[in-house]
Amino acid sequence: MADLSSGLISQMERDIIVPSVWSLWKVAKALNVHINYFFDEYEMDNPVVRKDERKKIILPKSNVTYELLSPHLNRKMEFLLIKIEPGMENFDELICHEGEECGYMLQGIMKIRWGSKEYILHEGDSIYLDSTVPHRFINIGDVTAISIWTMTPPTF
Repeated sequence: MADLSSGLISQMERDIIVPSVWSLWKVAKALNVHINYFFDEYEMDNPVVRKDERKKIILPKSNVTYELLSPHLNRKMEFLLIKIEPGMENFDELICHEGEECGYMLQGIMKIRWGSKEYILHEGDSIYLDSTVPHRFINIGDVTAISIWTMTPPTF
């Protein structure tokens, strides 16, 4: 169901390998759970996230960085700072998932592919999307595209 080999899943189950975020995401979707299901819960008493203490998610073979702006993943929404290097995309293919998301561009220019439509966002622009429609983000500018996104329910 996760479109991963049985050997890879077996090695994950027996703690022989550390799976990539992408593999965990595929397993989570197949099991109909959030990816945070696989991690210990974080401390819930401190609502402040200091800029030098953000948790980072970096996908393999990618120049995209996701920084968690909320204290932990175990919430009803996800709040992320996303940095995409020039010419890079957040995923090779269009993705879709349950929920909605809203993004705000802090720096750069980004093309949003959403179904059959494309939108160009510049610094100060925002967008609100139905996440069940296949989508992806592409930095079409010359500088790192930096944006803030909130998603509900959380996808990481």
